[in-house]
Amino acid sequence: MSPAPHTPGQAPAPTPLTWLYVPGDRPEVVAKALGGGADVVVVDLEDAVAPDRKDHALRATAELLSGPVPVPVHVRVNALDGPLAENEIRTLAPLPGLAGLRLPKVQGPADVHRAAGWATTAAPVPEHLPYAAEGPVRPAGHAVAGHPAPVRAPGATATLAPAAPPAASALPATPALYALLESALGIEHAFAIATAHPALRGIALGEADLCGELGVRDDAGLAWPRSRTVVAARAAGLAPPPQSVHPDVHDLDGLARSCARGRALGFLGRAAIHPRQLPVIEAAYLPSAEEIAAAQEIVRAATAEGGALALPDGRFVDAAVVAGARRVLDLAGRRR
Repeated sequence: MSPAPHTPGQAPAPTPLTWLYVPGDRPEVVAKALGGGADVVVVDLEDAVAPDRKDHALRATAELLSGPVPVPVHVRVNALDGPLAENEIRTLAPLPGLAGLRLPKVQGPADVHRAAGWATTAAPVPEHLPYAAEGPVRPAGHAVAGHPAPVRAPGATATLAPAAPPAASALPATPALYALLESALGIEHAFAIATAHPALRGIALGEADLCGELGVRDDAGLAWPRSRTVVAARAAGLAPPPQSVHPDVHDLDGLARSCARGRALGFLGRAAIHPRQLPVIEAAYLPSAEEIAAAQEIVRAATAEGGALALPDGRFVDAAVVAGARRVLDLAGRRR
């Protein structure tokens, strides 16, 4: 049975650990992915779609997002400095099924502001899109499970305004934005990007493009960009970033080892390009039985004693350690 669609106001979903990319011009693959177990499905309009299929991909994605969807759906649009991104963002931003926009190749704060501006001046959604499913379109700006409600930009107005001024509730809201850092300049500006706009909810690495620009041949060359991304996200008050994709869908052992290294660096979860990668990613990022037991001991001791304390084995526990233990227990609650 398919999971029930998200309802505005329902309890937040657990922290996402898996983000499954699917090509936007293949609706049958997208539909299958929605029931494939990923925490977030990312419909890709960029690298996965051939140039002559871009328009078809946008129409298919708009049809999907014109109604309820069973899991949060993000869309990766095309390059912000190209000819397609503005129309994609204006088209998708008001749709009720959209949980977030993933912005590729972000170089600095100006890119985030440009995308947010397009999103908050999106054209009002017609009652029936020419490619949309039948039924009324819900207003933009509702909360999606696992994602806070989009932020409304002060004074935002619609591009195609009706003759009478629209009610405040009809004005488009900025959907959640996620910046992908895929260049040396993007890495240098990581913190400025992470704090560029209130609708910016996360940053992540695009390692394939970054490796090409830097001439990096192995993981050692990515150690600093990875740590820089984690530190910038946390310093900005954002969730830890997910890891970039592991490109070999058959190398599940290598994926597990790579996830272990990413977890040690402070990443949380990972993007995937095939459903078979999802259980490996989730298993790598869920705490072990030993980690859960240790976290439970810390929380029990802190609840009983309060303040800083030493455990019977000599470990010192303070507020930061307790907060980390509570995060472990939150993640442990995801175990099926």
